[in-house]
Amino acid sequence: MNAEWIGIAIIVLALGFDFVNGFHDAANSIATVVSTRVLKPHHAVMWAAFFNFIAFVLYNLILHHDKVAATIAKGVVTDGVATLPVIAAGLVGAIVWDLITWYLGLPTSSSHALVAGFAGAAMMHMRSVGADAVQLGALGWIGLFIIVAPVLGMAIGWIFMVATYWICRAMPPSRVSHLFRKLQLVSAAAYSIGHGGNDAQKTMGIILAVLIQLGRATTSDSVPLWVVLACHTAMGLGTVFGGWRIVKTMGQRVCHLQPVHGFAAETAGAVCLHGATLLGIPVSTTHTITGAILGVGSTRGMKAVRWGVAGRVVWAWILTIPASAAVAAGMLWIFEASGWK
Repeated sequence: MNAEWIGIAIIVLALGFDFVNGFHDAANSIATVVSTRVLKPHHAVMWAAFFNFIAFVLYNLILHHDKVAATIAKGVVTDGVATLPVIAAGLVGAIVWDLITWYLGLPTSSSHALVAGFAGAAMMHMRSVGADAVQLGALGWIGLFIIVAPVLGMAIGWIFMVATYWICRAMPPSRVSHLFRKLQLVSAAAYSIGHGGNDAQKTMGIILAVLIQLGRATTSDSVPLWVVLACHTAMGLGTVFGGWRIVKTMGQRVCHLQPVHGFAAETAGAVCLHGATLLGIPVSTTHTITGAILGVGSTRGMKAVRWGVAGRVVWAWILTIPASAAVAAGMLWIFEASGWK
């Protein structure tokens, strides 16, 4: 099979990851709006999927902004290391981990699974040089946001919730509930645009890396429009078929939410996601919204948050990087043993 057909197969695999990403991370976009009963589940996934898709209008047509894609394509592994087998193995590592954690109902980071898979495969490919196969500076920034994203989400969520309590202090509870049932539609849309804007670009970066390997693009090129549309479509479709196991963990088990809490959490998450995307940082939507939910819940006292469930989620976050990297490295070893190098 020639390189062109292999490249096409890897692009299809990348879009498969994008679908699984949307499927796995649908909970991030809809958990709060479903758990507060503002939207029924099937309406919520359609709402989130539409705004996941429409994010390309803001980031690609209006802002012409693809810094996250550039980070993935050019900033994770050293020049010349991102061969087609390395890219394919990295995608397999990310997909396998996403499916395992979906089955267990754990909201882990598809972003970090992808980056870790890509890096793990690169280090296996260049095992004689080890860490020199990856760009440690860029990986350091991405790794830093494993901590920064949930902490920032928690802090902003707490601030938004306290501010909302103060602004609405004289309003009767029934009016507050009625108002925020409507506002939560806006916050859910804003969060889904941020989710689509950051996460779809990660797959765009992988496909751009494939095109560079095939000689169909250079390192100075931006992402072609057909790649943008394909990635947003795949992610939107994945969201439509979203993972309900994770919705239950995010929207019900971490803490109990009302519409006002859902609005504050989604708005805090949206602020973090849009900020990270504009900075070109492939941040975890899962870490961001989980932190925001914890911040909002903690305004009602520490006992309002089920910290045992939160701790189980954090352990899944910690395991994401080594697990995805290990699967990807193993997959590359199989590829190389079969003669594909």
